[in-house]
Amino acid sequence: RKATVKNKIKLIAEKLIKVAAERKLVNTEKVSFQKNLFQDFCDRFPYEETPDQLQAINDVIKDLSIGNPMDRLICGDVGFGKTEVAIRAAFIMVMENKQVVVAAPTTLLAKQHAEIFEKRFDGYPIKIKMLSRLTKQAEIGQIKDDLSVGNVNILIGTHSVINKKLKFNDLSLLIVDEEQSFGVDQKEQLKAIFPDVHVLTLS
Repeated sequence: RKATVKNKIKLIAEKLIKVAAERKLVNTEKVSFQKNLFQDFCDRFPYEETPDQLQAINDVIKDLSIGNPMDRLICGDVGFGKTEVAIRAAFIMVMENKQVVVAAPTTLLAKQHAEIFEKRFDGYPIKIKMLSRLTKQAEIGQIKDDLSVGNVNILIGTHSVINKKLKFNDLSLLIVDEEQSFGVDQKEQLKAIFPDVHVLTLS
């Protein structure tokens, strides 16, 4: 049994290294956003940012402007404001006409994210959709169609959004919340399918 586990770990490690190495060689479009528009969006945040939160936001902005796929982990206690960091990263990408996926481990958390994102993006021409086991079959088909032609800017959901059968028009950012609740394979799957996608994980 120990030998089997060791072999599995080795195979997983090899896969992780391969995906990471491939991403290091990928060049991505450097994100240059409209600072005034971004500042207006930030000013709508009803709380004062903490120094750590501002540092995390600036680090993400720097990552997006380098020209290589981002792979950043944001760690913080409940109430730290990790979601706002993710929202601002999403704003930057959708303003560049890119698509964003937000994956959460539970339907309840995905629903909470959908509500928060819709509130923060209220007034902007951004289409946000949610995909989970509660989504009606007819809606799923429409969401998939809209996703493939770029009519969905931000897709929020559970494990169902980490799916190679989903066709995106221009997916550029994957946000994974409570990443410790996802399996290694699940997190690496989208990186393998989209080697040039930016990844922001929250824990």
